[in-house]
Amino acid sequence: MAVIVIAGRKGGIGKSTIAGNLAAEFAAMGQTVAALDADPQHSLAAWAKQGDGMLSQCVEKLDRGSPSELHAKVRAAQKTADIVLVDTPPGIQEVAYQAMLVADLVLLPCGPSPLDLFPLKEALGLALKARAERRSKKPRIRFVPSKVLKNTNLGRGLSSSLEQLGKKVLPGIGQRIAVAEAVVSGLTVREYAPGSAAHAEFEQLAKAVDKIVRR
Repeated sequence: MAVIVIAGRKGGIGKSTIAGNLAAEFAAMGQTVAALDADPQHSLAAWAKQGDGMLSQCVEKLDRGSPSELHAKVRAAQKTADIVLVDTPPGIQEVAYQAMLVADLVLLPCGPSPLDLFPLKEALGLALKARAERRSKKPRIRFVPSKVLKNTNLGRGLSSSLEQLGKKVLPGIGQRIAVAEAVVSGLTVREYAPGSAAHAEFEQLAKAVDKIVRR
């Protein structure tokens, strides 16, 4: 069983998109998945309600509560799921921090703009603080290039910029119309556009994450 937290100090960097599509990829691997939407905007839960895809079966909306309530929700999900994904809010540090305290892995998405790097450093600091409090090697921390336009200088240089922050970089997710269309349909990319370039990216990311949590 593994708890994976997707976090970031900036909105619009693809946290919910990554959480939802990772849920689909892990389910395709034969894993039982629970996806907890801890963001007060509840984008992940709204996406799940758009259709009758796999997200409608595994997403649970969490209201803001005490740290003990968040931890209790995660523990409850662990009893029935192999993988617990937690989508956290960008502007409420405490929620993300409490999730990190029970995480095995923290994924920090980052967009291609240089302005995205400043809030990323804050999120990284929060994850390192959680690790220090736990006096553990957990949570492991990885960067995920997100919404990347790969034919641009910014897109091509993002991974190397992230590597300079001292953590490993996982396969990135491009800015693709199929991703947005899937959300509108209430489906994951695997369901909406199987075999597409967008699907291949999420599949590659999920395989990389799977190797980490099995280690």
